[in-house]
Amino acid sequence: MDLGLKDKVIVITGGAQGIGAAITEMVLEEGGIPVVIDPHGSDQSITSDKKGLLIKKKLVNPEDSESAISEVVSELGRIDSIVNNAGINDQVGLEEGNPNAFRSSLEKNLTHCYDLVHFALPYLKKAKGTVVNISSKTAVTGQGKTSGYTASKGGLLALTREWAVELLPYSIRVNAVIPAEVNTPLYQQWLNSFDNPDKRLKEVSSNIPLENRLTKPEEIASTVGFLISDKASHITGQHIFVDGGYTHLDRSL
Repeated sequence: MDLGLKDKVIVITGGAQGIGAAITEMVLEEGGIPVVIDPHGSDQSITSDKKGLLIKKKLVNPEDSESAISEVVSELGRIDSIVNNAGINDQVGLEEGNPNAFRSSLEKNLTHCYDLVHFALPYLKKAKGTVVNISSKTAVTGQGKTSGYTASKGGLLALTREWAVELLPYSIRVNAVIPAEVNTPLYQQWLNSFDNPDKRLKEVSSNIPLENRLTKPEEIASTVGFLISDKASHITGQHIFVDGGYTHLDRSL
């Protein structure tokens, strides 16, 4: 399907690995211009012909986001979409964490999302653009021992609704995608922390109602592609679960 993304500039945080890399690849396949903001990125993040822009920057403070947006506009002249994907489940809990670590977790997973959209807003308004926030099922279900991450991902869901309302006058649509168990290298690294990774994978997969398998990164990317395209022209303020029914269906099915 042609999503009409040709030559549109799509900014993707954490776009060099996992879900972000799948979103970057989707944009390239659709003829769009991905801007990958990722300190771990390489030219291969954009492809060999370097169609797109790589900004090897960690978004720690507001100045980082401001300079990243300035670089995008200087190089490409426009911004059509922001995909807030960067984040890490850093396992900052309540009992075992501490207030400073909690605040640091919010900076890694939430505050840079606000900063980036704030500085991109003049260009999103001009383009009547879109924002997609990548949240997590942990914001809805809880997980335990990860207060910073879940608070951040819950905050993203709240900001999705808040921004959708505030930006209505500019026809800027804002939505969130909520994954659960996604087959990424980082997820595989988590599985490998167990004595028997294959057994743990089977246990997790058995709790995913649809086909008893992990979600593919490409399935998240396809949903993002739809939401940033004109095919979703009357969808805003929505929380879209792409999780094989993990969050809402009976896991014993």
